[in-house]
Amino acid sequence: MSALSKVVRAGVGRKRVQTLVMVLTTMMSVTACILATGLLVAAQGPYQRSFADQRGAHLNVLYDPAKATPAQLAATEHVPGVTASAGPYPAVTVQARSGPDTRIPPPGSPLPPLTLVGREQGGPMDDLHMLMGRWVAGPGEVVFLDGHSPLAVGDSMAFPDLPGRPTLKVVGIASSVSWSADGWVAPGQVPALTAPGTVPAQQYLYRFAHAATDAEVDADHAALVAAAPPGALTTATSYRPAQAEANRTAATFVPFVTAFGVIGLAMSVLIIGVVVSGAVSAATRRIGILKSLGFTPAQVVRAYVGQALIPAGIGTALGVLGGNVLSVPVLGLAHKALHGGLLGIPLWVDLAVPAVALAAVVATALVPALRAGRLRTVEALAVGRTAPGAKRATARGGGAAGSGPVAAVQRLIGRLPLPRALSLGLASPFNRPGRSATTAAAVVLGTAGVTLCVGLTLSLTGFQEGLTAEHAGKVVVEAPIDGSVKVPDHVDEAAVAGAIDARPGTRAWYSTVPTSVAVAGNTARSEVVAFSGDASWSGYQMVSGRWFNGPGEAVVGSGYLRANQAKVGDAITLTDQGRSTPVRITGEVLATNDLVFVDRAAPTALGSPVHAEAIAYHIDLTAGTDAKAYADGLDAAVRPLGLGAEPGGTHLNLVVLAMNTLAGTLTLLLIAVAGLGVLNTVLLDTRERVHDLGVFKALGMSPRQTVGMVLTSVCGSGLVAGLVGVPIGILVHHWVMPATASAAGVGVPEADLAVFAPSVVGPLILGGLVLALIGALLPATWAARTRTVTALRTE
Repeated sequence: MSALSKVVRAGVGRKRVQTLVMVLTTMMSVTACILATGLLVAAQGPYQRSFADQRGAHLNVLYDPAKATPAQLAATEHVPGVTASAGPYPAVTVQARSGPDTRIPPPGSPLPPLTLVGREQGGPMDDLHMLMGRWVAGPGEVVFLDGHSPLAVGDSMAFPDLPGRPTLKVVGIASSVSWSADGWVAPGQVPALTAPGTVPAQQYLYRFAHAATDAEVDADHAALVAAAPPGALTTATSYRPAQAEANRTAATFVPFVTAFGVIGLAMSVLIIGVVVSGAVSAATRRIGILKSLGFTPAQVVRAYVGQALIPAGIGTALGVLGGNVLSVPVLGLAHKALHGGLLGIPLWVDLAVPAVALAAVVATALVPALRAGRLRTVEALAVGRTAPGAKRATARGGGAAGSGPVAAVQRLIGRLPLPRALSLGLASPFNRPGRSATTAAAVVLGTAGVTLCVGLTLSLTGFQEGLTAEHAGKVVVEAPIDGSVKVPDHVDEAAVAGAIDARPGTRAWYSTVPTSVAVAGNTARSEVVAFSGDASWSGYQMVSGRWFNGPGEAVVGSGYLRANQAKVGDAITLTDQGRSTPVRITGEVLATNDLVFVDRAAPTALGSPVHAEAIAYHIDLTAGTDAKAYADGLDAAVRPLGLGAEPGGTHLNLVVLAMNTLAGTLTLLLIAVAGLGVLNTVLLDTRERVHDLGVFKALGMSPRQTVGMVLTSVCGSGLVAGLVGVPIGILVHHWVMPATASAAGVGVPEADLAVFAPSVVGPLILGGLVLALIGALLPATWAARTRTVTALRTE
């Protein structure tokens, strides 16, 4: 065994470049697999983990204390099926306005009705996690629910209709897995927020033994209603909507992570197989020497499997370390996008991925090692003089001795009107067709991964633009965010439109305004937004159907169709102030929210008032117009009308940002693995043909011609890899994007799917060639620097 260990150590130390390639390949592969598996695990039930960690509530219930005594409410904690409870907490539903130091919306703007609860941050149930700012330190402060806050941290809200006209400053944003309230205040603040003649409601939080489905939650709700005095239970909020939203967001990560994971795994197996097989094949003569010294076939097999496992083990350890280091920013961003889940790699992933990687190394090493063990001593010594399958190319024509299809192809390449060095390079892959094909397959997968990443980036960018189209416009005119101008009760819209049209540089504009219009029979709370002007350039993306053409038509968001089980072509009824008007859905617009877009004439026909502080004008500019200068000039014109103009801003979607970050990280790892595979293959071929290089150099081949010959040897496989890998990447992209959008509950607009224009596909196809050339550059340089005498002696 001592002699066997010396052989293993000597083999690893002698082949330094191969050992380094093996280490780096397994390191990159394991890093990519650790990241992909970690995110897949994080995306599997992040809500359930957060629900358990924060001791979430299945039902949040408000009771009317005027209809039930404290003892009667306390008795509900013992209803059959209740496993835990918390409360009572005082709760009030308030109607506030934005405070004087609020930027958006403008000061004095009405805020939606809010349920505020007085309680501490922790407690036996629904532990609140701070995401921004801090918890309330006393009266005069409020913390809002993440994703449901009408104001930003630092803004304030006022209650002009309450005695003392109290104000609250927003000091933080917190997450609640139960969505137990819109916001939280200090318990001592509740009396000041209670309208005269009323008393605060009492909130109880409950967990049940069975609450996994809507039907079970409804049954639990019915049990509480039956246990409380009649009419005492006023409001009950289930955890199920919060769970559905979290799971829907998490599900969007699964398709593209799965695609990258499969590509990375297949590429890793291919590259590791090439590296290990090449190491054994290159040592055929050494195998014969070992056998002549008395090594048994089993010892030869163990020696070459050991030579593969040592660098693979080092690379695996480094890959686990690298995967965990990279997981900190990547999974941290995903944690924010998922509103929960893992912040690190689970221990079982750190154990399972290396085990699978090392098992793949053993499996790939075992095949050539067994073949080496079966070689007869004399045969190994004879074959080892010249690598099996390597054909001596003639210096004259670049052809090959012998007959057969491979030799015929090499002779055909030799007749091409190319410099001798280039024809030799083009013919060299046919010396080792199996090895060349495997390496080309790895480059194909690398090219497919790059294509998928580019496609996802373009699609997700367009997707984000569609989702944030409500912020469209290089310049936006609305109520001044600094409160420097008093917003009038009525905006002279004709004067504003005239000022916009008269301003040089205006290309197009439209206005939007939220309305008080409701949708009859709506199962959720829809926001009806009225448009006027030309919105064709706005960036709103149609998933199906078309934009509305008049007051009798409407466009709805994907969220509306999902919430109301509706479809394009259905008729809906808009109602306000006792009046109603029918409209027909003509299209589905890309939007996750419950939105209904109508022509401005529709709410006007219902007599719906327009709130001046809510109207916004979105303006597109002609090419070359400076947005800041345009906004400054227009601002001076619209300020007398009670509005202000500012350049439009960009809005990032955290889920899209997390996807692009992960896709880019995994793609870089795939490129590195593919490049290492090419480097290893070309290095093996170059070393096997080092004597041929000596002959070529002796006949006058210059170092530059040597580099050209080696680089040309990968051109064919690189170009073929691009031609094959790009279509594969496009096909995977066309599967991943609809699956991702479907998981998010929306469709994919055609514009976000058809992103592979010729200007994109062309460089991607050449990318396979570039990837192969980069991988071959180092061996080409080594071949060019090899001295003629040294090469001739290597036989």
